[in-house]
Amino acid sequence: MSEVYTGISASPGIVVGPVYLLRWEVPEVPARMVESHEVDHEVARLGDALARAVERLRRVRDRTEQHAGPEEAAIFDVQVSICEDADLRSSVETLIRQGFAAEKAFDLVLLEWREHFARSTNALMRERVSDLTDVQIRVLSLLLDLPDHDPVGLPKGSNAILVTHDLTPSLTVQLDREAIAGIATDAGTRTSHVAILARSLGLPAVVGLLDATARIRPGAVAVLDGTHGILVCDPTPERIAEYRARARVEQEEARFMQRYAREEAITADGVRITLRANVDMPEEAAAGASSGAEGVGLMRTEFLVVGRAAMPDEDEQYAAYVKVLHAFAPHPVVIRTYDIGGDKLPIGGFPHEPNPFLGWRAIRMCLDKPEIFKVQLRALLRAAVHGDLRIMLPLIVSVGEVRQAKLLIAEAALELSARGAVHRADVPVGVMVETPAAALTTDVLARESAFFSIGTNDLVQYTLAVDRGNASLVSRFTALHPAVLRLIERTLLEGVAAGIDVSVCGEMASQPLMAFALIGLGLRQLSVSPRSVPAVKHLIRSIRASAATEAVRAALNAETPQVVEALLRQRLLAELHLHGDAADGLLALVDVPILPGSFDTH
Repeated sequence: MSEVYTGISASPGIVVGPVYLLRWEVPEVPARMVESHEVDHEVARLGDALARAVERLRRVRDRTEQHAGPEEAAIFDVQVSICEDADLRSSVETLIRQGFAAEKAFDLVLLEWREHFARSTNALMRERVSDLTDVQIRVLSLLLDLPDHDPVGLPKGSNAILVTHDLTPSLTVQLDREAIAGIATDAGTRTSHVAILARSLGLPAVVGLLDATARIRPGAVAVLDGTHGILVCDPTPERIAEYRARARVEQEEARFMQRYAREEAITADGVRITLRANVDMPEEAAAGASSGAEGVGLMRTEFLVVGRAAMPDEDEQYAAYVKVLHAFAPHPVVIRTYDIGGDKLPIGGFPHEPNPFLGWRAIRMCLDKPEIFKVQLRALLRAAVHGDLRIMLPLIVSVGEVRQAKLLIAEAALELSARGAVHRADVPVGVMVETPAAALTTDVLARESAFFSIGTNDLVQYTLAVDRGNASLVSRFTALHPAVLRLIERTLLEGVAAGIDVSVCGEMASQPLMAFALIGLGLRQLSVSPRSVPAVKHLIRSIRASAATEAVRAALNAETPQVVEALLRQRLLAELHLHGDAADGLLALVDVPILPGSFDTH
């Protein structure tokens, strides 16, 4: 019998394939004790499990190096060394000789080591916590005879749907994109790391399924509908045929939308909108440039770090930035400095924090670690010779942070001059407005900023006190809250008053209804995912900016986000119907509620 799981649409598209269930979490270990005559057997079991784990890790390392590179593969060398650590083995054997079964002894020792490493003042030790966790999962799974759910255990061409609790960086680096056709996770929202990554890779994805991993049978045939946020397990042949027909329709609609890629983004009443692309990885640059985008509104440089064992060096970063600049020349490329932290961490992560989104991340980390930050700044200044590069600073809450960053940029320029490296020292530096503090002090920030770019993902999170990655709160996470719209409007007005450009680069602008709202607020520069560029261009050409403005004026006085959404949708659908048959492809995109109850204005 078919089972339907409803989550959140993270990346559009429909795929049919087998479920690849990945339960990558520390298993529960029973408190089993052994008699003295069983000790030698348990010690032997431990040795066998460690040897098998090492053998498996070396195979994983080789596969990862083939499809991801040596830097990414190096993390598994660290995990091999943990398995072969004599002190670790001795500590576990000591507990076994005290009467603990091998699995319980190993579990207790690894818990102690993880806590010790997490509390360490040594950064290298703190970075090993994630590796310890991965080793704990692998060895305990062997000791408990649990099924092998290795992330790279799939042959190429499997067309599998990966179902897991969450796609962490340490898992991401191991995925073979030639084997995985879609992603489904218990955790996450549309703006979480996994959703952004899926859209970047062009993989259909559903997130926020809550408990799917506990209920889904591995190997089951499933349909993943990333467009509507649905996962169907064991579908009937008729249902599979229905979804495949829908997939063909979606592909045809995508081809229809693609005709707008090279059209001008001009509203029906003659207002020009600059539409740029969000880029996560240099490998996307060529595809992003072909989408019709006029440059890059946001390049997320943390994706050069996420899933890696070490930070990329200056030359590697330089090459990545130049690749994007060349792909989009002569258009501008706005590159955000590291927004590491929150849900975007390198292998090993940072010291554990109870609330990482409010913790040591983004510009805070960069200013506290100038030795890391200046490597990136030097790479950016060198790359700027090759095009219109602009630097954007994330998570700014005070003008002092902007000034500190600009001082470090000046130092980086002097260091390049000292070694005779070709670079630009006059690169424009702007601020990403993504906190209420920044939005409410844009008049001050404008004195030190060449431009503003509104990061709607975090602005919503911090304004509404809603964790953007918490699937249980997805109904409360909305950029259509009147408070968020008013902060966006204030930022725009202050930027215009200061004579600087203001754009929106969060995920908000990728959705047609949201883009309509932003145009109504007065935004004339939007940045969206490359796949969304043709559809958003089509939307822009199908509406009047004046109608969007009237709609937003009414919506700003609404009391709830649901009413805001209902009012905007009503006005937008009216605009599209005025445009006639040419807007048919947009009607399906718009006629889907973002929030529960948003079709009802009462």
